[in-house]
Amino acid sequence: MRKSISESITSSDSDLSSLGLVDDITLKNIETLCLPVIKEYSPEHIVRIRKKFKLSQAALASLFNISTSTVQKWEQGNKKPTGASRKLLDLIERKGVKGLV
Repeated sequence: MRKSISESITSSDSDLSSLGLVDDITLKNIETLCLPVIKEYSPEHIVRIRKKFKLSQAALASLFNISTSTVQKWEQGNKKPTGASRKLLDLIERKGVKGLV
């Protein structure tokens, strides 16, 4: 199985760090630059995230600075989140609502 470029870089840098050739600060900086791939979100997944954090459609829309109808369209499968909205969904899923505020 092929590794992604970021996984390869992180793995190589971890090896270099364990040999004392890369310091911890440099290793953390490299890990920060190798951001995860942002996945796609199904309508069901968006509903799960929203309900997990006890958010109404209007509240999620407000956090993302989008219209409530856009969230409704995501949840109905009529539209898919893209760009910044996918990144925000990823962030809220990993870090919670406090990650956005």
